[in-house]
Amino acid sequence: MTNTLILAILSAFLYTSKGKATYYGEHWTGRLTASGERFHADSMTCAHKTLPFGTMLCVQDIKSGKEITVKVNDRLPKSSGVLIDLTYGAAREMSMIRKGVIQVNITEVGKGKIYKR
Repeated sequence: MTNTLILAILSAFLYTSKGKATYYGEHWTGRLTASGERFHADSMTCAHKTLPFGTMLCVQDIKSGKEITVKVNDRLPKSSGVLIDLTYGAAREMSMIRKGVIQVNITEVGKGKIYKR
């Protein structure tokens, strides 16, 4: 089986989506996320409406092409018009602090662990 075929098969089972990304501020530091982990503004984590906690996502800025990997450890409200909410640290890596909102592609890339404190 070729690598291209393997990637095509895997992509049929991995979550992908396109939409708006925002970020939440540093003032949430220390509070518990929906997963039970403590929020740290500099961590590479995010909030998503439905993906399981621990899901690792590749987030790509559609305009600039910049990419980061983040772990889902919090929830967005179901009524939110946003696809993903990044930590301040992840937003800084994406150079989106001044913009506030960017269009992104997100792709599931694996599973991580949730560390409750």
